[in-house]
Amino acid sequence: MDKITIEAPAKINLTLDIKGKRSDGYHELETVMHHISLVDYVTLEKSDHITVSSNSKLIPNDESNLAYKAAKLIFEKNGKKAGVNIYIEKNIPVGAGLAGGSTNAAAVLLGLNKLYDLHLSPQVLEELALELGSDVPFCLADKTALAKGRGEKLTFLPPIEKLNFLLVKPDFQVSTAQVYKEFSFDKVQQVPDTNAFLKAWHECDIISLANNMQNVLESVCLPKYPEIGKIKLRMLEYGALNALMSGSGPTVFGLFDNQDKLNQAYAGFLTEYKEVFKISSYIRSE
Repeated sequence: MDKITIEAPAKINLTLDIKGKRSDGYHELETVMHHISLVDYVTLEKSDHITVSSNSKLIPNDESNLAYKAAKLIFEKNGKKAGVNIYIEKNIPVGAGLAGGSTNAAAVLLGLNKLYDLHLSPQVLEELALELGSDVPFCLADKTALAKGRGEKLTFLPPIEKLNFLLVKPDFQVSTAQVYKEFSFDKVQQVPDTNAFLKAWHECDIISLANNMQNVLESVCLPKYPEIGKIKLRMLEYGALNALMSGSGPTVFGLFDNQDKLNQAYAGFLTEYKEVFKISSYIRSE
């Protein structure tokens, strides 16, 4: 096998709480992360050197690309003198709080493990993933998970019925590093009740699940970017059970239990925004 294509799904944070600041400078997280059916396609072809190309001009095609870093890392750790041509068909918005870069990196780790028959265990892949970024270990997985620590301590949740969402990405990007830098516990008005969310998940209680969706990073982004709050409000007006900013933003997702209302919201938001997506839960296909 000289070539392989791996699906790289986006993620959303159904809850996101910050428990404190760690000694290593990172924040202690508690977040429920969920794969969604907005997918990049990462094609890997054996080569003598590492190259990155894409259909998008918004992502770098050099060593700063996380997919490039993933390839370099896995080859170095295995003492393998090899290369790969990485082509990323980009469908996930860039700088959106949807882990687009992280999921591409995870796809490279998974794909190169197969392409070069490296036979690396899931545990080793997770260790490599964490070296690349906090979201990358989750992006290796195929299940919804409660993530703690930097995001690497994963407790997988049982599958439930497919959830349906509308995503709206406003026409600006947000720096994840800057959002975390500006985060202050004093500005948080409401924190997630993660236990209540998990109870709703295990009971497949979609209404309670929606009611317990919270993201403390909204305390940074909503005052700074009022448009995020406006999108959330409009989602609710269209009939979403709840609406939330994903990750560090600026993407907003609404959870719907009525397809007609979701379709109306989709049509309405398309009149104002370019990046609007009807999506649902995703499970990686093998």
